[in-house]
Amino acid sequence: MEDISIKAYAKINLTLDITGRREDGYHLLRSIMQQISVYDVVELKKADDISLKVVSSNASGLSHEVVPEDARNIAWKAAELILKEAGISGGVEIILHKNIPAAAGLAGGSTDAAAVLRGISRLYGLGYDSGKLCELGVKLGADVPFCILGGTALAEGIGDKLTVLPSPEKAYILLAKLPVAVSTRQVYEAYDALSVTEREDLSGRLTELLMDHGADIKAVSACLMNVLAEVTQDQYPVIGQMAGKMKELGAEGALMSGSGPSVFGLFADEIMVNKACDAMKKSYPDAFCTVCGFIGGEEND
Repeated sequence: MEDISIKAYAKINLTLDITGRREDGYHLLRSIMQQISVYDVVELKKADDISLKVVSSNASGLSHEVVPEDARNIAWKAAELILKEAGISGGVEIILHKNIPAAAGLAGGSTDAAAVLRGISRLYGLGYDSGKLCELGVKLGADVPFCILGGTALAEGIGDKLTVLPSPEKAYILLAKLPVAVSTRQVYEAYDALSVTEREDLSGRLTELLMDHGADIKAVSACLMNVLAEVTQDQYPVIGQMAGKMKELGAEGALMSGSGPSVFGLFADEIMVNKACDAMKKSYPDAFCTVCGFIGGEEND
């Protein structure tokens, strides 16, 4: 095999809670992560050295300052890591066809890195299983192991402890992202300054629903939560306004993903979600808006 092409799916956080903090400063999470059908395409070809090219298909802030074409890119770092691990002297030519908005709370960089790890394992016939790939992935970023496994999972620790879950029942997702970049570090620092009260373990509740008998859109929507939303929405009130607008347009539930600024709404009806998407584009003409769906682990190629 001399070349390979892989879809790298985005993720949203159906729940995101912070349960503590390690001595080294890393926050401990409890989050149900879900892949969605917005994806980058990662092309890999055997080469003597590592090279990377970014091709952007939308206007969602995907400049080379945001998505660099050199060793700063996590996809490049993934290639270096696995080639070194395998003792391979050759390299790889990487072309990232970017569709996932950058700096959006959608794991766009992490899913590209996961695709590079999986792709190079196939390209060079390494035969690394998902466990081995996840061991490498966590060295690159907390979301990378999930992006390797795909589908739906409860993520704990710093994101490295994963429990694979059955995916929710079918829903239509409206995804929107304003052309602003949110600093994840600043969001977590602002969260640390808050007085946090006890709250219901909605991650656990949704896990039980998915494990027992699946969860329909109403059940999932009743469990949506993100402890970082308050912090990010203080900085960008429009994020909360967008979530509210989605509910007005018929979403069963709407929430910010990750540290933001992306917002998603869950809809039961295809006609309704498409009308809502058109309305959001009119209300927020500068936003990236699209309709997508859940991706199960078996679809994560």
